[in-house]
Amino acid sequence: MMADEVVEELRQIRKLLEPKPAPPTPPPAKKSLMDEFKEFLKNYKVLGLAVAFIMGLYLGNLVQSLVKAFIMPLIGLALPNIADLATLSVPVGNQNFLVGEFLVNLITFIIVAFVIFLIVKLAKRMKID
Repeated sequence: MMADEVVEELRQIRKLLEPKPAPPTPPPAKKSLMDEFKEFLKNYKVLGLAVAFIMGLYLGNLVQSLVKAFIMPLIGLALPNIADLATLSVPVGNQNFLVGEFLVNLITFIIVAFVIFLIVKLAKRMKID
């Protein structure tokens, strides 16, 4: 009989030690459309993205201007037979391939990509990334 009492006592102790279920969490408060919009702007950093896009756009324009105003005339000095690289064409048969504008855009792209590379490298060095 003593063993039955010990077993019963252990059952009661076990029952007391069992974790109780957590109380149900209340549903989140309903947000207004304006609050949701503010949260969207904050979570996705839309303002920073817009600033980066605009800065990138104008940086690209600045570098294009640099290429057209300074680098292309330097290339023109190196290639004396071509007055303007953008007007360079290659005749093949009865067709004329206008490769000059493509070359100007390719050179501009390479320079823009290099400038962006340098900016990113500098930002990482300054731990701004």
